Amino acid sequence: MAGSLEKMIVTAYSDQNFTTQVGDPYTVWINPASYRYKYSIYYNDRQAQGSNGASPDFNRSGPDSVAFELVFDATGVVPSPVAGQADAPADGITSMVNGFKALVLKFNGNIHSPNYVMLSWGMLQFGCRLQSMDINYTLFRPDGTPLRARMSVSFLGFTSESQLAKQANKRSPDMTHIVTVVAGDSLPTLCKRIYGSSLHYLRVAEFNKLNTFKQLIPGTQLLFPPLAKTAP
Repeated sequence: MAGSLEKMIVTAYSDQNFTTQVGDPYTVWINPASYRYKYSIYYNDRQAQGSNGASPDFNRSGPDSVAFELVFDATGVVPSPVAGQADAPADGITSMVNGFKALVLKFNGNIHSPNYVMLSWGMLQFGCRLQSMDINYTLFRPDGTPLRARMSVSFLGFTSESQLAKQANKRSPDMTHIVTVVAGDSLPTLCKRIYGSSLHYLRVAEFNKLNTFKQLIPGTQLLFPPLAKTAP
């Protein structure tokens, strides 16, 4: 419904493909006032002897990260986001905080690590794992029961190895490639596409034990071996 309040949902999973859910999704009581989304790229710091500055070479893309602050409040001022749940629980915010920690922080013995996490809030759909958590308790009952806290959390984006390979779509000549032949393909043109030169077609034909390189059968899978890197 347009204009309705949408709460952030935190869902835990025990597998890197985010298919096997752990426990019930956690609905935050108070949405973050803001969140910070960070991108990162890593470079090799290369500098030739006698040069005036570095010439950084691309190494890899680092994981994205998301950081924000959550407020937990059990004073009764903030209504519970879950139907039937008390607005001012007897244990203050203890169960709220522990429930959140159980999903994102607690060690899962089945996978020997904390859970994988999906953050869902509006346009933010972020598969990740917890990087850090910092809790500042700010209000208490006379007996010491915590009633309010601010939790700063940071999550590192997580993508499975299979998905990373699909996203990378790497065509670097120093990597092995698997190509499915389609109508119109020829070995020289495929070598040109992958290696940047058609001159390697005889090597590829030999590697795949082809009797001829002139007529390729559509649907055939060919392996293109890596080429040794040459010094710049």
